[in-house]
Amino acid sequence: MATDSKTAATLNELTLFVNDRIEGYKHATTESTDPQHKAYYQELANQSQQFANELNGFARSAGSDGQTGTTTKGKLYRGWMDAKALVTGRDEAAVLESNIYGEEWALKAYQEALADSDLTGPARQAVERQYQISQQTYSKLKAMKSGA
Repeated sequence: MATDSKTAATLNELTLFVNDRIEGYKHATTESTDPQHKAYYQELANQSQQFANELNGFARSAGSDGQTGTTTKGKLYRGWMDAKALVTGRDEAAVLESNIYGEEWALKAYQEALADSDLTGPARQAVERQYQISQQTYSKLKAMKSGA
């Protein structure tokens, strides 16, 4: 049972960061003026929602209620970005940079979850798959920034 509660705690912590990812990409969708970027950010918000649903399913199987909230750090960061946008304007580069920064935090959260040796079986496989997709997203965002 201790393993289940530790697994649930790991999944819950990761889900909070995935929920931050959802909110960040929803925010980017409203801030972006580029139609292609808006569509991509919406796709990422939807993808993140699927990730959260999957993680919450595993957390519930491990005895938790799952997570619907976000991290305090994520809330503060989104507030800071809103204030920055008021001062600097809502330009595409700033929106993109915010998404890159957010994806870096998501990658760290995945790495921490994967460092938990109690996370095994299908839950670990799901986290590994999500981590790989997040790495691809990070690479694509960086490429968008450099204009590639």
